[in-house]
Amino acid sequence: MKAIVIGGTGATGKELVTQLLNDTRFKEVTALVRRPYFGGHIKLKEIIVDFDKLEEYIDDIQGDVAFSCLGTTLKDAGGKEAQWRVDHDYQLKFAALCKESGVDSFILLSAAGADSKSMIFYNKMKGTLEESVKALGFNKLLIIHPGAIDRPNTTRTGEKWMIKVLRSLNSVGILRGYAAISTRRLALAMINAYFSYQETFKIVNLKEIKSISKS
Repeated sequence: MKAIVIGGTGATGKELVTQLLNDTRFKEVTALVRRPYFGGHIKLKEIIVDFDKLEEYIDDIQGDVAFSCLGTTLKDAGGKEAQWRVDHDYQLKFAALCKESGVDSFILLSAAGADSKSMIFYNKMKGTLEESVKALGFNKLLIIHPGAIDRPNTTRTGEKWMIKVLRSLNSVGILRGYAAISTRRLALAMINAYFSYQETFKIVNLKEIKSISKS
């Protein structure tokens, strides 16, 4: 099988690409990236793209399944408009090009709490993206809803603090739906979801993510 990945240089995306390359069910992995990132691998096609002109690379957007895990933080983006462009616009464009080029299945990494009607900017952004991708009509669309993502070696102080607080709350049964999950297990869940679920459309919640990522 052939897989296409966008967002492969992020913490979860990097783990996803690594696992796809090690998975014998996949014979080719295409990673669309801004700059050279991965080392050489016989199964990997690393395509350097301009995300503002993604349509120019449609010939490289070919495969059986696409994985979308592109994203940034409000701080790193420099504002809401810039974050919306990365987290929403680029991913939606990628999804539309996948649909146009005949990619059968699409796996979207989103977030628990995603809701297009939310008053919270991040949740609204994610929910709006989900609805727009769903409207494209993929033969299979799986949306992954993790809680907090435990990124190894993160330098984000706020993120480290949040993970610690969540773990303390989870230990007494509070906010378990937002429990942290490692990027390794999250990436594994994204791959296993593709093989585990036959539904045309499904939102995979944290409980299911944990279930299909046991190793």
